[in-house]
Amino acid sequence: MKILITGLWICAVTIASCYGAVTFGGGIFSKKTEPYLEGLQYQKLAPINIPMIADGRVQGYVIAVLVFTADAKLMHTLPVPPNAFVVDEAFRQIYGDPALDFRKLAKYDITKRLAEVRAKVNERLGGDVVKDVLVDEINFVAKREVRS
Repeated sequence: MKILITGLWICAVTIASCYGAVTFGGGIFSKKTEPYLEGLQYQKLAPINIPMIADGRVQGYVIAVLVFTADAKLMHTLPVPPNAFVVDEAFRQIYGDPALDFRKLAKYDITKRLAEVRAKVNERLGGDVVKDVLVDEINFVAKREVRS
């Protein structure tokens, strides 16, 4: 008889403690939401293949991988992500640059070019969304090296 009463007592205490934990300790087990951190957001773009044309022929391709940082708060309010604008503007800047000639290699002011990409993208988006454009990787592949 003592064992039966002790077993019932243990079950009653266990049920009461579980009920108390669920009722009064609900804040302990609830999932806490992290506050939205505002700041800069890092976006890596897909590789861009830009043909280099000279003397009416394709001489090769510039392959560039770009990264940009943007204001995270503005990124979430834009109806269109700025990724396509950054890719488009980088393509236009490199493709249309007459100073970039891979037949006559010389130093190239990439800092100025990236600043122009950032300025043009922000102008097209209507605000200071893109904070910086960075080069992750850039290569030139001559046409004779391209496999068809």
